[in-house]
Amino acid sequence: MVSNTIDANTMAKLFLAGAKNLESKKEWINELNVFPVPDGDTGTNMTLTIMSAAREVAALHDMGDIDMQSLCKAISSGSLRGARGNSGVILSQLFRGFTKGVKEHDEITIPVLAAAFEKAVETAYKAVMKPKEGTILTVAKGAAVKARELADSGMEDMAEFLNQVIIRADEVLEQTPEMLPVLKQAGVVDSGGQGLMQVLKGVYDAYMGKEIDLTLNDVSTTHSSVKTSGVNLEAQANAEIKFGYCTEFIIMLNKVFNIKAEMDFKAYLESIGDSIVVVADEDVVKVHVHTNDPGLAIQKALKYGALSNMKIDNMRLEHQEKLFKMSQREAPLEETPAADEPKKDVGFIAVSVGDGINEIFKGLGVDYIIEGGQTMNPSTEDMLNAIDQVNADSIFILPNNKNIILAANQAQSLVKDKKIIVIPTKTVPQGITAVINYVPDLSVEENEETMKSEIVNVSTGQVTYAVRDTNIDGKEIKQGDFMGIGDSGILSVGTAISDVTMQMIEEMMSEELELISIYYGSEITEQDAENLRAKVEEKYSSCDVELQYGGQPIYYYIVSAE
Repeated sequence: MVSNTIDANTMAKLFLAGAKNLESKKEWINELNVFPVPDGDTGTNMTLTIMSAAREVAALHDMGDIDMQSLCKAISSGSLRGARGNSGVILSQLFRGFTKGVKEHDEITIPVLAAAFEKAVETAYKAVMKPKEGTILTVAKGAAVKARELADSGMEDMAEFLNQVIIRADEVLEQTPEMLPVLKQAGVVDSGGQGLMQVLKGVYDAYMGKEIDLTLNDVSTTHSSVKTSGVNLEAQANAEIKFGYCTEFIIMLNKVFNIKAEMDFKAYLESIGDSIVVVADEDVVKVHVHTNDPGLAIQKALKYGALSNMKIDNMRLEHQEKLFKMSQREAPLEETPAADEPKKDVGFIAVSVGDGINEIFKGLGVDYIIEGGQTMNPSTEDMLNAIDQVNADSIFILPNNKNIILAANQAQSLVKDKKIIVIPTKTVPQGITAVINYVPDLSVEENEETMKSEIVNVSTGQVTYAVRDTNIDGKEIKQGDFMGIGDSGILSVGTAISDVTMQMIEEMMSEELELISIYYGSEITEQDAENLRAKVEEKYSSCDVELQYGGQPIYYYIVSAE
């Protein structure tokens, strides 16, 4: 017989079961993407987000008895740092709110659970600037409303409570196509809402005693990143490394870490090293320092709480290995971290994919490129790591994808020692326009205003292929068709890439546009791209037409008009 209360050890098992169930269904959830494009990633994003927390929970679970405070910190901080994509960020905020509602209780009862559901929904809605109904938010709200109704009725049977909450949430999920017409057109329910349902159903199965393998797979959450500022290799080879150990860890706080404590801790780190980054959240502190005695940094940090995610690298040894490889012509010398370079007033981080587009951003002066985009959305922690590497007082972040903006905003809220400005670029062309319009002589605030005003003048179209049959935006689409997707929907469909691209550009054009930029992808030959440019120049003779190699996967062409 199952208990009608949930303690910390049980909650840990339930959370891991929810994570495992979501992981097992991630590809199915990916296929619920509204547009039938080959980069549906909601299931992947949500899985990577919850698995970031699950690894921390599993580490606690392996240590034996768990207390509710430590468990809640693991869930909240792990999902917060691992959050990627809009759905992942919202999921992390649901967890964050939920853990706030239960962390003070050794045992969770139905009234406590109902209040925690409400806190979860409140926190998640606050994290989204313009919440839309018919999404994961609506499903979560439906669950919370039902939970409150059952709690107020005096229900004491936890199993029946969870069952009825899940039934109601599933009903709300089935209604999402009626709330968002684009879901109805595509014949799917909201993918984020479905992801949440899989977490809840995994939790319920485990609560009811179903045998579940809680072993976590090795799910990588890292992104390769390209650092782009120039380095003199000879100078680097001869440079002396003053502090030899790159030391990183996370403090799981067990006492108040206010501004004074943060300043005192930073002052201490400065006395034993350099390249210091301290990013504080209410529950965790992320620390990076170069020092000759990592033990001193660790001892000091232990005064504030337990440590996790510890990593110590011998930079002198790595430096020697790199020099040896360079002398043997086995590998190029990697560039030094930006934190070791002279501090500047303003830096840039851009999310990009494709070697050609990376080079374009590099040529425009972007300091750090996070590899990612449509096929793999960077996480909040990827953003924080990039911020660590840019040694500037103010840093502009260009997400270049609407599904990455929330993660960038979340990273912005966690950084206290640098001014982070997120320019809400939804496409690569918008990002390029933003950085082109940066004027060094203007203030950060003036540049922010200018960039935000300029990116709205950029129309973007992207050509890819359909992974399933569907009917959307009044267009019948067959699996394998090529599609031209604009800022607001599908603009063209057909069986020839060139024809689809030309039709897409035609739909994008208006009389006031003067410049058409074409970025061709990794699967397009230079000759085919040149032929397309010739057609565009002939048809739009009053416009300047630029052709550049982008090298992006999945999207044959990315086109901007401005």
